[in-house]
Amino acid sequence: MNKKILFITQKVDKNDDILGVYHEWIKNLASKVEQVSVICLYRGYVELPANVQVYSLGKEQASSVIKAISRLLYVIRFYKYIWRLRGDYDTVFVHMNSEYVLLGGFLWKLWHKKIIFWYNHPIGTWKARAAISFSRFVLHTSPYAFAARYKKAKQMPVGIDTEFFRRRPEIPKKKRSILYIGRISPIKNIDILIDALRFLDQKGIDFMLTIAGEPSKSSEYQYAKKIKEQAAPLVGRGKIKFIGSVPNQKTPELYNEHEICVNLTPTGSFDKMIIEAMSCETPVLVSNRTLADIFDADLQSRLIFQEKNATDLAMKLGALLRSSASTELTEIGARMRQLVVGKHDLKKMIAELILII
Repeated sequence: MNKKILFITQKVDKNDDILGVYHEWIKNLASKVEQVSVICLYRGYVELPANVQVYSLGKEQASSVIKAISRLLYVIRFYKYIWRLRGDYDTVFVHMNSEYVLLGGFLWKLWHKKIIFWYNHPIGTWKARAAISFSRFVLHTSPYAFAARYKKAKQMPVGIDTEFFRRRPEIPKKKRSILYIGRISPIKNIDILIDALRFLDQKGIDFMLTIAGEPSKSSEYQYAKKIKEQAAPLVGRGKIKFIGSVPNQKTPELYNEHEICVNLTPTGSFDKMIIEAMSCETPVLVSNRTLADIFDADLQSRLIFQEKNATDLAMKLGALLRSSASTELTEIGARMRQLVVGKHDLKKMIAELILII
């Protein structure tokens, strides 16, 4: 295919715990187009085809530079790259960060480049609204996302590599094990999960929770400290353990080791960890009402809890933990994978993206 794409994203790093999945997006997209030029804020470890070139704005080298100077350098490099590469792309695909559309939008319009903006956040800032106005299409995965209200919006599959994220029978499940995986951030509501587990512990229900993740920005460290203080009594008794961030390439092992996942991201976004867990046949409890459009009535009643309601989460989690000795969790997991393969596979997402670009 003769299409040439400029792909703009925050970070390209195959080993990143949160953003590593987008390395695979780029790799799969490259197999369907002539050329992919990537501009990212941070470049880490990459293994990409010959028709992909990655250009970093330099955050990986900026630790000793004053923040204001760093930002100015990022902007200068950004304009240098989009100018130098202007003959090497026909379509600009901006993933999540509205600032890039605002910086480049006028020039891209002048050069007749098609702008596609992926924005899946529940809240629309003025920057997001302005970026959407520049864009030919705005893409999202959740019908509750801010972008979904626009006529130019298109709902997309989440885009998970279901061949990589799959059940691995050689990895045994740990009985009564629960997994939280993702950023330690207020929006993730991990404090609600710990409250629910304290309730279950008081009722004498056995469990073991693994928390995999770290805060990703300075404003989240205070919340992380609060979470660890809240969890300390259960950590001391071996009921909760914090293992830090895990490279995305290693997360299938975690999903396969645990019987249950819990995701507390609010309705409006669509956390990819939900779909990864489902693809690995690990039942996942969620408060995100987006899943009501995917789950049948039985799965909704078992797996969707009221947002920020620790008591409701405890009741549903307790019911699943009591199923640990039966085949019920295995059966639910198999049903969940079928849903992912049918609607959210990476190949399906790339095929739909190709039709747009």
